[in-house]
Amino acid sequence: MVAKRIIPCLDVKDGVVVKGINFEGLREVGDAVEMGARYAREGADELVYLDISATKEGRSTFAGLVSRIAQRIDIPFTVGGGIHSLDDAARLLDAGADKVTVNSAALADPSLVSQIAEKYGNQFVVVAIDAKCVEGRWLCTTHGGSRFTDRELFDWAREAQERGAGEILFTSMDHDGTRAGYACDVYARLATILSVPVIASGGAGSVQDIVDVLTAGKADAALAASIFHYGQIPIPTLKQALSEAAIPVRL
Repeated sequence: MVAKRIIPCLDVKDGVVVKGINFEGLREVGDAVEMGARYAREGADELVYLDISATKEGRSTFAGLVSRIAQRIDIPFTVGGGIHSLDDAARLLDAGADKVTVNSAALADPSLVSQIAEKYGNQFVVVAIDAKCVEGRWLCTTHGGSRFTDRELFDWAREAQERGAGEILFTSMDHDGTRAGYACDVYARLATILSVPVIASGGAGSVQDIVDVLTAGKADAALAASIFHYGQIPIPTLKQALSEAAIPVRL
C-alpha cells in the first residue's frame, strides 16, 4: 500500500512565512528557509511553498528563495505563486523546485497545465484549487481566494487531470485556518472521480482530523500549516499516531 504523505505548507509573503484564517488576517510566523529545514529534519514527506502575494501583485515567485531552499533540504518541495507561463515554471524548476503548482493562471488559461506537463512530465505539475461552497456549489476562486469564478471544483479538477496535472491540491476556503477539520466528504468525492493523487488542505486542527481525511476523505496526502507552525502537533508524534491507526506512513 502506498504511504500517505504529510506535507507542511508554508505560505510565503516577501520571503517570510505567514498564516491567517480563511485567507485573511495574515501574521508572520518565521523564516521560510529555516522552517523548511526544520520540517525536513522532523520527518515531513514533502513541503509546499506558496508565494501567496505573487499573483495579486503581478510578479513572479522569487527564484532566489527557491534556490536557497533547495540547498538546505533533502525532501521534495513544490513551489507556487505567480506562475503565468512555461518560462516561469522553468525558472523555478531550474532553481531546484521538484514540482510547481499553478492556480489562478491555470484557470485563466488551462493550456498552461498542458504546456508544463508536455515539457516536463505530469509528475512536475500540481494544480491547486481554492474553492468555497456557495449555495451548495463549490466555486473556484483566484488571486489568493479574493475573486470568484464560474468554474466548479469537480469539473475543473477533472479537466486539470485531463490536461496533465499529476496531482490536485484542493483547499477549502471555508475550512482554511479554522482548525475545525477538513471537508472530508468533498475530498472523498474528488478521490472517486480522479485517478491522480489528491492533497487535502484547509482545516487541520487535531490528529483525528488528519486520520479522518486520510481514511474517510480518501486523500493521498494531508497538507497543514497552523498545527505545525505553532507546535500544536509535532510531525513525529503525528506520524506515530497515524501508524497506530493503521494508516501507512513513512516513519
